[in-house]
Amino acid sequence: MKLDAVQLIALAAALGWASGLRLYLTVLLVGVAGHFGWIALPPGLQILSSPLVMACAAVLAVVEFLADKIPLIDSAWDALHTLIRIPAGAALVAGLVGGWAGDQGQAWGIVAALLGGGLAATAHTAKASTRAAANTSPEPFSNIALSLIGDVAVPTMLWLAWAHPLIFFPLLALALLVMAVLIWLCFKFLRALVRRVRRSVPA
Repeated sequence: MKLDAVQLIALAAALGWASGLRLYLTVLLVGVAGHFGWIALPPGLQILSSPLVMACAAVLAVVEFLADKIPLIDSAWDALHTLIRIPAGAALVAGLVGGWAGDQGQAWGIVAALLGGGLAATAHTAKASTRAAANTSPEPFSNIALSLIGDVAVPTMLWLAWAHPLIFFPLLALALLVMAVLIWLCFKFLRALVRRVRRSVPA
C-alpha cells in the first residue's frame, strides 16, 4: 500500500517519536510492515524488511523489553541509548521522506532528519528523566507500569499514523505536551534531590 501525503507526514512523525521510546520495536514493526507488503517502503527503508535486520531488531527489542522493566538497569539502558535513539530516529525519518520527495529528496531528507531527531530527542528525554525519577522510589511497580505504557504506545501510534492519521496528529500533540511537562517536572525533582543529597553529605 502506497502512502498518501497525510499518511507520509503522520508516519514520519510517528517514526521519530517512537524511536525515542522503543527504537528496536519501531524498526521491527516497520520492517514487518514492509516485508508483508502492508506499506510500500521507500528505497531508504527497504533494508528494514530484510529477514536478517528483522531478526536482529526482534532480539534487541526483547532485550530492551526486559531491561526496561528493571529499576536502575532501565536508566543505564536509557543513558547508553542517548547516543543511539536520536540519530536513529533522524535516519529513519530521513529515509522515509527522502524516498518520496523526488528531485528534492535530499533537501527534504535533511529537513526530515532534523524534525525526526527532534521528536526522538523529546521522547527519549521524557522517558529517561521520568524513569530516573521513578527509580528514586524503592518499589518496582511504577517502573513496570511506565514501561508497559511505552510498550503499548509505540505500536498504537505507528498504527494510527498509518490507518487514522487525523486521529494520530492530535494525540501526538497531546503526547508531546505531556512529555514537555514531564521533562520540566522531572528535572526539577531530580535537581532538588541532588541538592538534598549534597547537603546531607558531610563536607
